[in-house]
Amino acid sequence: MAVPPQLKAIQHHLRTAQEHEKRDPAVAYYCRLYAMQTGMKLDSKTPECRKFLVKLMDQLETMKKELHDHESISQEIVGNAHIENYALKMFLYADNEDRAGRFHKNMIKSFYTASLLLDVLSVFGELSEENIQHRKYARWKATYIHNCLKNGETPQSGPIGLEGEGYDDEFGAEGGASSLDQQPVPSSEPSVPGGHTNFNNIQIPPGAHAPANTPAEVPPPAGDPIKPVPAPRTTPVVDPSLLNASQQGGIQLTAEDFTRAQKYCKYAGSALQYEDVSTAIQNLQKALKLLTTGKE
Repeated sequence: MAVPPQLKAIQHHLRTAQEHEKRDPAVAYYCRLYAMQTGMKLDSKTPECRKFLVKLMDQLETMKKELHDHESISQEIVGNAHIENYALKMFLYADNEDRAGRFHKNMIKSFYTASLLLDVLSVFGELSEENIQHRKYARWKATYIHNCLKNGETPQSGPIGLEGEGYDDEFGAEGGASSLDQQPVPSSEPSVPGGHTNFNNIQIPPGAHAPANTPAEVPPPAGDPIKPVPAPRTTPVVDPSLLNASQQGGIQLTAEDFTRAQKYCKYAGSALQYEDVSTAIQNLQKALKLLTTGKE
């Protein structure tokens, strides 16, 4: 069923859901949930939109029943961690390729898909300022690199200031987005506030690797290195005081403390799915510190 013109802004999230149907059902589910929630705000009264959204709701209900034993679907806190980790791993893969000067269609798609999945995080609540910045940067980078390659120009690697660059329909102009998802980028994206944004303050750890299911259907252009050489991973030092941790006397943990500790443990579990030992250790240490001291 075609997306009605009034709901154009959600078509890319729905396409991302379709691409992840078998690859990662949780990503597919939450992309559709975001599309449904956003679509309801855009237009839920026009007959064609109402019909489309009702069908989308039915699809979500079916998915929820089929995936009832899938922890990322049944427990929102796990789903939140899963989508955020997936989005940021995809972002880091594209960012590493960018900083190494390896510009190709797959990294452009990874940047853009990361921005869409950061949109999706809003189904769990307000986005953090860091994720808002990552989303803005990823969407702009996808547009910028795509336009450079289309015009035969060499993109500039890494974070750079933007002078009057907005997010516009250029990304999909003249069929240029066909390598991504056959659809133009929504023209409703906001332009950069004030006409100038500097992304140099975005701190990205080096050596991050792509998730196992980063889209790989578009091979890099001939002559580009096929396999990037990752930087050595650094494992954080474990705080010795936490090795034999036990709760300090007089500590009264609140329900909120337990929820936060659970969240750190879920984040650690999700990080281990991607063999990200560093992130797993950091989150487990945060959980232990909170449970033993009542402080973060």
